Amino acid sequence: MPGNLSVAELSAAISADEIDTVIVAFADAQGRLVGKRVSARLFQEEVLPHGAEACNYLLSVDVDMNTVDGYAMSSWEKGYGDMMLRSDPGTLRRIPWQPGTALVIADLGWENGEPVAQSPRAILNRQRDRLAERGLTAYAGTELEFIVFDDTYRDAWAKGYRDLTASTDYNVDYDLLASGRLEPLLRDIRRGMDGAGMYCEGVKGECNLGQQEIAFRYAEVLETADQHTIYKAGAKEIAEKHGKALTFMAKFNEREGNSCHIHLSVRDQDGRPVMAGDGAYGFSPFMEHWIAGILATLREFTLLYAPTINSYKRYQKGTFAPTGVAWGLDNRTCALRVIGHGNSLRPENRVPGGDVNPYLAISAIIAGGLYGVENELPMPDPLAGNAYSSDVDHLPTTLREAAALFEQSTIARAAFGDDVVEHYLNQARIEVEAFDAAVTDWERIRGFERL
Repeated sequence: MPGNLSVAELSAAISADEIDTVIVAFADAQGRLVGKRVSARLFQEEVLPHGAEACNYLLSVDVDMNTVDGYAMSSWEKGYGDMMLRSDPGTLRRIPWQPGTALVIADLGWENGEPVAQSPRAILNRQRDRLAERGLTAYAGTELEFIVFDDTYRDAWAKGYRDLTASTDYNVDYDLLASGRLEPLLRDIRRGMDGAGMYCEGVKGECNLGQQEIAFRYAEVLETADQHTIYKAGAKEIAEKHGKALTFMAKFNEREGNSCHIHLSVRDQDGRPVMAGDGAYGFSPFMEHWIAGILATLREFTLLYAPTINSYKRYQKGTFAPTGVAWGLDNRTCALRVIGHGNSLRPENRVPGGDVNPYLAISAIIAGGLYGVENELPMPDPLAGNAYSSDVDHLPTTLREAAALFEQSTIARAAFGDDVVEHYLNQARIEVEAFDAAVTDWERIRGFERL
């Protein structure tokens, strides 16, 4: 894509004074893009060949960037030392919405060369390696929804995120007229992402007030996760320039939440899709076991699909967010919706919301699918009716419940390792403890006068 850069192209752009800054970035445990800006000259001379450093607390803080206890990889007792940021030159790209700027994604490692196992990119790489051992490669696309407001981020902060003005006044699902007033912003996001080397497919309105979805072409899973993270940060920066704010939180209000449906398919070493076959519904045995494995692990892995307190507010009946552990053929009430035919056949995982860490969610899908394949699990029958009113098992309804299931999961520990499981369990505990200690507007409204 035009926005991608080779090392030679970056050097030429630096020499031509087109690029003077390189962002060295990675996704933190929450899936946020973090890192540092360095001069282009320093990047060429030092950072690209030797790496850069960043404090290891960046994978061990809460959303507010507070240092918290309970993490094995970093603490006050260990002195909060550095991790190495090793640039992946294959991710170099221009960042058109920031003048004179390029960006590279870094892998995290320790001084001895070992990867930081708890980093989201390393977790996904481990699952990619498991596929590669079978001669397989996974491809994914993430459909990320967001809500746009006619308030800036700083104004929204000052208001305590209350009384914000949504950018549309009614349900604009597939609506071209009302969404048209957002087109200056949406077009800038689309063109910006194309200029950063992504393949933007298009945009459509969604159900909630101000809600939109911009879709991108599927790619190999690591590339998709990288692009998802860059897009999420970049869309916010572009919105800021338009005097607007947008949110990806899973459930902003009592209307429809922001989803992040993940489409994932698998190909063999010759590039041939392996999910279609001669079985029922046009499935291959691989596809049958893959679906069975994802369903079998769905409750235990929900923590990786739904990482925050707010994630679980999205799972409400009749909102197009799933509640039941079921699959169906083009059935939007199910957790897994199978669509496509032949080479395009694939399951869409509808469990993640807009707050998902894409590296972790994609890792969970692969680990679940491989569990089914390795154990040749039989695929249950598809659910043909309304999954909301069915008697199938339900997803966890709270972060506390999801964390307990993840902690007890021998499948998770075998797939991800104890160090990863304990790291993200501690992140969940911190989130739950913070929420339990908070006094909410809901409590004040109910209790200030009337109780």
